[in-house]
Amino acid sequence: MAHGGLLVLIIFVLLLGASGLGMYLHGRLGERHRTSETVDHVRLVVSILVTFTALVLSLLLSEVKGTFDTFDARLRSFAGDLSNLDIHLREYGADAEPIRATLRKYVAAAIADSWRDEAAPTGDYPRFKDEVGAEREQLGALLIAVDAAIHKLDPPDRFRQRLTDSLANQIDEALRARRQLLETSHDTISWPLMLAMCAWLAVVFGVFGLLSPRNAVVYLSITTCAICVASAIFLIDDFDSPLDGVLRAPSDSLRTTLSRIDAP
Repeated sequence: MAHGGLLVLIIFVLLLGASGLGMYLHGRLGERHRTSETVDHVRLVVSILVTFTALVLSLLLSEVKGTFDTFDARLRSFAGDLSNLDIHLREYGADAEPIRATLRKYVAAAIADSWRDEAAPTGDYPRFKDEVGAEREQLGALLIAVDAAIHKLDPPDRFRQRLTDSLANQIDEALRARRQLLETSHDTISWPLMLAMCAWLAVVFGVFGLLSPRNAVVYLSITTCAICVASAIFLIDDFDSPLDGVLRAPSDSLRTTLSRIDAP
């Protein structure tokens, strides 16, 4: 959130500074630079730049929002896989209780580590002080331990044999879902493109200041426009980090899975 707030402030100051520079240059232009033909030409060029910048801005916002929605959908699917895995471990019986305990530790630790500003689950599970995002080796090791324990089960009858085969398929599916989830959690913004777009916006706002008259309505409209543009860039940055910032993927799916594991 602090990173996003700083980004908004930088963009806001940049755009207002560009407008202020344009207003400063307005008074220093000669009469031959203020003709209607010159003004019309500058407006035409800037309108093309505005269209191009708006297109890039909308594409970036659409891309990060799509990635955010994909992460949220995969998170819910992953939570469902873990919930189904626990159901079949219950059906296996007492021999699978240690595996269920390890699975419970994984889910609780994942919640506490990924949503640090929310209430941490109760119980005994690994707790981590440093922040590394969604991918942590110790969490992956817990899920791999579940996988190894499932493959070591020695079913005594035909029912548990079929159940063991199903459990092996389900843990493989859960591991695959986790890999996809981690792939989606990485940043996708092209920062060189973002910097280029901010430079284009600075040029546009500089021309706004250059061509606009000096009165309170113009100042207010430029400030409002700068706030809106900075807010759009803030949304792009925030959606690009699904587990950080103001807009984040909710933890309710994993918490529901944890409550089902804890249910008697």
